[in-house]
Amino acid sequence: MGPFGALNPWKIWRLVVLVLAIGAAGYLATRLLGPRFGLPISGLASGFVSSSATIGAMGAKAAAVQGILGAAVAGAVLSTVATVLQMAAVLGATSQPVLMAMAMPLVFAGVVAALYGAVFTLLALKSPPQDGDHAGNPLSVKTALVFAATLAVVMLLSAAAREWFGEAGVIVAAGLAGFVDTHAPAISIASLVAAGRMTPDEAIWPILAAFTTNSATKVILAATAGGRDFALRVIPGVLLVAVAAWAGALAAMRLGWPG
Repeated sequence: MGPFGALNPWKIWRLVVLVLAIGAAGYLATRLLGPRFGLPISGLASGFVSSSATIGAMGAKAAAVQGILGAAVAGAVLSTVATVLQMAAVLGATSQPVLMAMAMPLVFAGVVAALYGAVFTLLALKSPPQDGDHAGNPLSVKTALVFAATLAVVMLLSAAAREWFGEAGVIVAAGLAGFVDTHAPAISIASLVAAGRMTPDEAIWPILAAFTTNSATKVILAATAGGRDFALRVIPGVLLVAVAAWAGALAAMRLGWPG
């Protein structure tokens, strides 16, 4: 419905419910695993709501509390694992062909994020666990509704850009939207594929553009929120994950994936 036939209220609301369910699952995992894993688990769980916000929050904690730098870095980097996992979930819920087309970029990015985060998680586990509740809010309805509103706007902009400027317009629109959130433009692109207005292969590049510009937002937050030591540890991980996603796309293209 709506201009360019871009809006599907049922699909938007289903994704809102998915965001709430993932956030609740992450909160429950944090509670069950206990404080020993502290900030790394909190970062992974919070990353399902917003990896960028999580990196900013972890940076603030690292700057305010001595002795938690390694754990805060682990939480920040593991939040990018959540970004990749949630990307796979929402793409699968929107368009299975797009998920297949994005399989290699997501696998490459997820593996690099997990390995980089694992290094700092192991370092964090060697230090005494921190006291306090780091689980956060189990159900952020406000966040989910803001996500839905952002998604609707991005769907309209992407459909308009596709109609007026072709694939290049979609890439630019997705890249600009990615500075705020990487999932909303990805879902809007997948929706265009589901509606038969793009092919799965055409969807790869605007989704990667959004992923890359969102990584730029994370770099800025890491540099401004956590201080020099935090930034020097988090920024390489964020950049490596973005590079891995592009490397996965290029590898898929050379191998003719998905064929």
